[in-house]
Amino acid sequence: MLNAIIKTFIVAHVDDGDEHLAQALVYNAGRLAWRMRESGLTTETKTSVSDVVTAADRAAEKFIGDALRAIRPDDGLLGEEGTRAESSSGRTWVIDPVDGTYNFTTGSDYWCSALALVEGDPNDPDRLIFGAVHRPAMGYTWFGGPDIPTTRDGAAVTVADVSRADTCLGGYLHPTDFSDATLAKAWVAVAGEFATVRMLGSASIDLGGVAGGEMGCWMQRSVASWDWLPGRALVEGAGGRATRVDAAGVTWSVAGAPSAVAEVEQVLSEL
Repeated sequence: MLNAIIKTFIVAHVDDGDEHLAQALVYNAGRLAWRMRESGLTTETKTSVSDVVTAADRAAEKFIGDALRAIRPDDGLLGEEGTRAESSSGRTWVIDPVDGTYNFTTGSDYWCSALALVEGDPNDPDRLIFGAVHRPAMGYTWFGGPDIPTTRDGAAVTVADVSRADTCLGGYLHPTDFSDATLAKAWVAVAGEFATVRMLGSASIDLGGVAGGEMGCWMQRSVASWDWLPGRALVEGAGGRATRVDAAGVTWSVAGAPSAVAEVEQVLSEL
């Protein structure tokens, strides 16, 4: 059945431009995962009880990967669940088939399918072209990049420039990180100056929210490319700023309102 779905998609989208193709891929991958969840899934753990994977993750990644192999055969692939293909074009599609899998497995609606297109090394790209994120439960699709104004379902979104004292910080810190005094100190130094904090469990949805002004800033340590690049593209396309800062022995990814990001960067640089 999955192979038939993939073949049908390829026929329908073989002549798409990159922007339309990306949005169609995340939309259909998200819907595929949603349908599979409704039919019942078995959850497997990876590194911890909260780091999980399901057949839906693998199926959604196969859907995107196989479609891109056929439609963009010269481009590279980097997927969270193991999809890899070397690039001969210099471009790579970075894939997160289900971002927020723990939420996904518990019945929460706070999860999405996401991807980014980059030039160069996907772990440190020379150019971030765009990101696409689809949240099935809400029907939202975000799309944008540094040179592409970010939209949600075709409507423009904009990052409001606010200071950290006047806005919400989003992100994630694993519970075990709080027992690491250095990491805990860094987190508290940053978070304590924000109006409030939210940890919701899907980086790409969080960053879509940052792009739309629902949160003013986002910060997380040791973020993988598939968790960072799609949302970073959305924030930058909405007029926000995204950066990485080495502090407390790790690399922090920070994105949001330019003023708030600058303040976070300053705090981290002083640790």
